[in-house]
Amino acid sequence: MASTTTRRTRRNRPAEPGKQPEEASDGIGAFFRAGGRPGARSAYGLLALDLVALGWVIAESFLPENNVVFAIDIAFGLVLAGELVVRLRSSPSARKELLHPAGIADLLAVISFLLAPFFAGWGFLRSLRTLRLLRSARLVAHLRADLPVFRRNQEAFVAAADLLVFIIVMTGIVHATQHWSNPDITNWADALYFTVTALTTTGFGDITLPGTTGRLISVVIMLAGVTLFLRLAQALFRPNKVRFRCHACGLGRHEPDAVHCKACGALLNIPDDEY
Repeated sequence: MASTTTRRTRRNRPAEPGKQPEEASDGIGAFFRAGGRPGARSAYGLLALDLVALGWVIAESFLPENNVVFAIDIAFGLVLAGELVVRLRSSPSARKELLHPAGIADLLAVISFLLAPFFAGWGFLRSLRTLRLLRSARLVAHLRADLPVFRRNQEAFVAAADLLVFIIVMTGIVHATQHWSNPDITNWADALYFTVTALTTTGFGDITLPGTTGRLISVVIMLAGVTLFLRLAQALFRPNKVRFRCHACGLGRHEPDAVHCKACGALLNIPDDEY
C-alpha cells in the first residue's frame, strides 16, 4: 500500500524548475511544450525558422522568377506546413490556435510559398507569428535567463520588435500590392525605402503609391508607425527598472537599488541577477 502511494505521489509531483516533465518526452508534439533546455531549443528553433523564411522572401524579390526560385519557395512551404501541423497537433486548442490572427497569417504564408507561381510575395506574413513568438511567456523566460542584456532592457527589446515587425509587414504589403503595377516599387529595398520615409513623415515624394488603396496604406504606415516609434523612444529613455513582484502588494517594477516597495513599504530582496 505504501509503495502504491509513493508511486502515485511521484507521478503527480510537478516537474522541478528547469527540468523536462515526463509527459513532455513522448513524441515530437510534446517537444514544443517541453521545459528547460529542450523548450529553449524549440523556441529558438522556431524563431530561427521564421527569420530564415523572412530572409528568403526579401532575397527573392531581387531574383528573376524561374523554376529554381519556385522550387525553393515550395520547399519552404513544405517545411512551414510541417511545422504548422506539428504545432497544431501539440496544441491543446488547435482550432483556437489556427483561428488566431497569427495562425491565419501562418496559413496564408504557407499557401504563398506552396503556390509561389500564382501567389508569390506574401510569405512575409510569417513575421506576424514571429511577433507572437517574441511575446510568448516561454520565449521571454528563456531570453531573460540566457541574455542579461535582454533581462535589463526587456521593454525596449519588445518595443523594438513591435516596430521592426510592423515595418516588415508594411514593407511586404507595399511590395506585394505594388510591384506588379508601380514602376517605382521593383523589390524589397524600394518598398522598405517608401515605408521608412512614410513612417518618419519625411515624404521625399520620389516614390508614391497611386490610387485609393495606395493612399490608405500610406495613412496606416504614418499613423501606426509613428505611434510604435514613440513607444520605442519612451522605452529607451524611461528610467530603468527591474521586474520583481512585491510579496505584499504585488507591485512588479522597482528601482534597481530599491530596498523597500514604494507602494506599501514592504522589505524587498531583489536578487543581483535581476539586473
